[in-house]
Amino acid sequence: MSDYSSIRVLVIDDEPAICTSLSAFLEDYGFHASTAESAEEALELMKSNVYDVCIVDMRLPGMSGEDLIIQARALCPNQRHIIYTGSISYNLSEQLKELGMRPEHVFLKPVRVLSLLVKCIKELAATIPKS
Repeated sequence: MSDYSSIRVLVIDDEPAICTSLSAFLEDYGFHASTAESAEEALELMKSNVYDVCIVDMRLPGMSGEDLIIQARALCPNQRHIIYTGSISYNLSEQLKELGMRPEHVFLKPVRVLSLLVKCIKELAATIPKS
């Protein structure tokens, strides 16, 4: 298995079981994974930590996942995002498309082939400019 420990991933979901299981899977795969159970908590974490890729639930209490992504990109322009939603009818908004998000960055819960999620994280992390 490859070493992905340099890739920092933040899982944002209001369901603790999803945060725990997804972050554990990512850590087992070698990623450095953290969790937040709300958009507000995620934004606070972003003020003092750097994350390469965030996996964002769209239906969060308070601020929506879409609003979180927009604010996070303003705060951390090099950060990349994956949408993780239970809504089968979800479509990317024009604002998210303008941020470079594409349909392949949207995953429906539950992800049955987790290797596709890993592939997406690796590909998005590779697009981040090196400082």
